Amino acid sequence: MHFSIPETESRSGDSGGSAYVAYNIHVNGVLHCRVRYSQLLGLHEQLRKEYGANVLPAFPPKKLFSLTPAEVEQRREQLEKYMQAVRQDPLLGSSETFNSFLRRAQQETQQVPTEEVSLEVLLSNGQKVLVNVLTSDQTEDVLEAVAAKLDLPDDLIGYFSLFLVREKEDGAFSFVRKLQEFELPYVSVTSLRSQEYKIVLRKSYWDSAYDDDVMENRVGLNLLYAQTVADIERGWILVTKEQHRQLKSLQEKVSKKEFLRLAQTLRHYGYLRFDACVADFPEKDCPVVVSAGNSELSLQLRLPGQQLREGSFRVTRMRCWRVTSSVPLPSGGTSSPGRGRGEVRLELAFEYLMSKDRLQWVTITSPQAIMMSICLQSMVDELMVKKSGGSLRKMLRRRVGGTLRRSDSQQAVKSPPLLESPDASRESMVKLSSKLSAVSLRGIGTPGTDASASDVHGNFAFEGIGDEDL
Repeated sequence: MHFSIPETESRSGDSGGSAYVAYNIHVNGVLHCRVRYSQLLGLHEQLRKEYGANVLPAFPPKKLFSLTPAEVEQRREQLEKYMQAVRQDPLLGSSETFNSFLRRAQQETQQVPTEEVSLEVLLSNGQKVLVNVLTSDQTEDVLEAVAAKLDLPDDLIGYFSLFLVREKEDGAFSFVRKLQEFELPYVSVTSLRSQEYKIVLRKSYWDSAYDDDVMENRVGLNLLYAQTVADIERGWILVTKEQHRQLKSLQEKVSKKEFLRLAQTLRHYGYLRFDACVADFPEKDCPVVVSAGNSELSLQLRLPGQQLREGSFRVTRMRCWRVTSSVPLPSGGTSSPGRGRGEVRLELAFEYLMSKDRLQWVTITSPQAIMMSICLQSMVDELMVKKSGGSLRKMLRRRVGGTLRRSDSQQAVKSPPLLESPDASRESMVKLSSKLSAVSLRGIGTPGTDASASDVHGNFAFEGIGDEDL
């Protein structure tokens, strides 16, 4: 999840008090809350009391006198790095102190009173589920309300998550982000002030082996079935004519388990598909469609001759990745601090083991780059838990004594030392064929930098492998 403070505002105090500087905290490029320096300092002090000064990143010091515009900009940058560092720390980022601060600030900023409301949540097939919640209910509260309405057992709630999506004109969903524990779902979706944005319930794991747990329950089976049927209809799951005929026959017989067993064998089953975007692989400015699932990122591209190809990048071969954001300068080429910012350009870059001794950076430019990064991290978390012999249930965040805690297995997944960022002058390979042969490639039928070095995600699931494995 990408935290940024791209701008500040001069605001008047209450009841005609003196003006103050407000810092706009954005999550994935969208305004989450507006806070004062003193509020962030209070958060820092509370975290210091609970976890000790040695655990916390540096916090910008107080000043005795009014800040100059340059000092305001410097403090903005320091606070942005602080919030990013706290969020990325497994202990601090999952603490109730940090998350409750952001929830309160979100509700205060959007000026939403606490009251009972009816919230609409969609299933993957478009079916609507109306739940009664409080505007101040956090993500897990809303998820539990949806599960109760559907009669989904408590021990299966963690297998599903709520996602914020944008419904396009053709009815397809464009995934914005997975709703997090630091936000209030009702406030998050209504503050966008557009009927395009919806909340969708979808399974939250990647390994299809966990389907067995969910399919044992009637409601869980129906949810998986509805999601799979919808993914096939959208073209997310790749199906041949013969496979489509078999699936249609099983649908007519209402043989849901047999339908899912067949679907599990299909390419891109359980994958999350993103909107069309651009990558620098296999060549610069290459139009691609990215999908995430089965411990990989899949890039579908159309080669000369209109042949559709797919390149697969395994998570275990990614040494690290990072999300960067840049803002084009307005006409004239200059911009004053916090002003004149245009639309943010997001990029996901990952360093990939192409062969035994050759690492190469691959960059995807997409408005959904942060969502892609979140998918990569959750796949790594799942792999690490499985590798350590843990269970999916233990990996999931659950409420313990009224607070949310990250399991020990997740806390163990920490970033290694920071790695160098993508090299813009890296050598480009001349032959298209040699680039394509470096990844698993199959023929198929038919979106100024705000990110800092701390945005690099080291990958503990990275495996050094030999040429024979490539």
